[in-house]
Amino acid sequence: MTSQTTIDTTGPGDKVPATPSDRPAGSGLRGHPWLTLITVAVGVMMVALDGTIVAIANPAIADDLGATFAQVQWITNSYFLALAVSLITAGKLGDRFGHRQTFLIGVVGFAAASGAIGLSSSIGMVITFRVFQGLFGALLMPAALGLLRATFPAEKLNMAIGIWGMVIGASTAGGPILGGVLVEHVNWQSVFFINVPVGILALGLGALILLDHRAENAPRSFDLLGIALLSSAMFCLVWALIKAPEWGWGDGQTWLFILVSVALFAGFAFWETKVKEPLIPLGLFRSVPLSAGVVLMVLMAIAFMGGLFFVTFYLQNVHGMSPVDAGLHLLPLTGMMIVGSPLAGAVITKVGPRIPLAGGMACTALAMYGMSTLETDTGSGVMSLWFALLGLGLAPVMVGATEVIVGNAPMELSGVAGGLQQAAMQIGGSLGTAVLGAVMASKVDRDLAGNWTDAGLPALTAEQQAQASEAVQVGVAPVAKGTPEEIAAKITGVAHDTFLSGMSLASLVAAGVAAVAIGVAFLTKRGANAEAGAGAAHI
Repeated sequence: MTSQTTIDTTGPGDKVPATPSDRPAGSGLRGHPWLTLITVAVGVMMVALDGTIVAIANPAIADDLGATFAQVQWITNSYFLALAVSLITAGKLGDRFGHRQTFLIGVVGFAAASGAIGLSSSIGMVITFRVFQGLFGALLMPAALGLLRATFPAEKLNMAIGIWGMVIGASTAGGPILGGVLVEHVNWQSVFFINVPVGILALGLGALILLDHRAENAPRSFDLLGIALLSSAMFCLVWALIKAPEWGWGDGQTWLFILVSVALFAGFAFWETKVKEPLIPLGLFRSVPLSAGVVLMVLMAIAFMGGLFFVTFYLQNVHGMSPVDAGLHLLPLTGMMIVGSPLAGAVITKVGPRIPLAGGMACTALAMYGMSTLETDTGSGVMSLWFALLGLGLAPVMVGATEVIVGNAPMELSGVAGGLQQAAMQIGGSLGTAVLGAVMASKVDRDLAGNWTDAGLPALTAEQQAQASEAVQVGVAPVAKGTPEEIAAKITGVAHDTFLSGMSLASLVAAGVAAVAIGVAFLTKRGANAEAGAGAAHI
């Protein structure tokens, strides 16, 4: 049975078939599939770029506004926390009110919040408007996927998602390069001001090109209690992951938030079986491919985000590169994602997602293993090989897992599916950073004292040991001012060797996670006929 979609055009109440390929050709700019892709890509680029570009600006922000280290951390944490908590609810808003409207509101709000950060005169204002950036970014991201799902015919959706994934990958990896150039040659405010003209461009294109697609059986009411339960559960989970490195994984506060999160998720699941129009119909997860796609996205993000977190410290603090040089050394990763994503979309369209997804995770596992072998004197050629292999592995996973999740959901839940995809990526990234960070910290704490003694360096007090360990965890040598050159060289050698031992173990754990994901990939399948299962999703 084919569902019908109501599309808002120049006249109210016009209806066309839901299948994008049934829409009359030659209908002008509005609703054109490839122009729609370009439009949503411009908007999505802002959100993806802001995930990494700001890290380069953080030291300059701290110096200018007199921020503490903890406050600087919240410049990033507040953004990701607001984004992760809001994504699924934002997707539901798009399903209810239309993805075009939701996308445009997200674009305007994100650009306005970016401009407000650039005008901020205190660290409190920066953090507050970063929260607004996350909230509006959450509106924008699922809406973009919903628009692609509704606009492109099934046989071209993988290619469209491939290009969409390419934009996200390139923006994420290119953030440090652009951020370094702007901070070095303009100021830290320019990192945020750049979103204003990009937002204006996305708004103009969106108003001209985007066509609103709404399924007739789209939700008409809101599951307010479900929203509260899910948002609270997501908040507690992500908060625990963010604070775990500071509190410690054995601390009662960490486990309190984790247990509260589990209880809230259980309460949410129970409530969703009782409410008439649930926020997330649990029947969605009866689709094994969709569930596998969500798990795969989490595992991919753990390996990628967690592993890449240490690479930036390795390049800048061990090899002594500037932020711009470090970003340039990551170009093989960016380049392979740019080239590989659309190619992956084409291959997945021909052979289905299972083999490309399994192959992508195998490449990711091999790349993370390769990163575990990096040394203080590893050359750019060897590094580029592993970075390129990582980009080659990530491209089909980003494309294939996204299509599996969105394509296996019914059309009227495409926004919720898009929110699931993004939420899985955000949770996976937070989990990867937290867990691999804990692995790194444990290894450094275990090895530093012995390495320090073996080098013949003076013994450290407990307080000095803790301070040194914290520095070494990010690749910084704890050399005090006035330290003789010979001693400073020994300290630097011990710090870098200890950091690399921790990074090696963390990379091996990431490789193991990627290896597990290979098996999950074989549970996926393409979602070309997802609408046929729409009824089951409401059980």
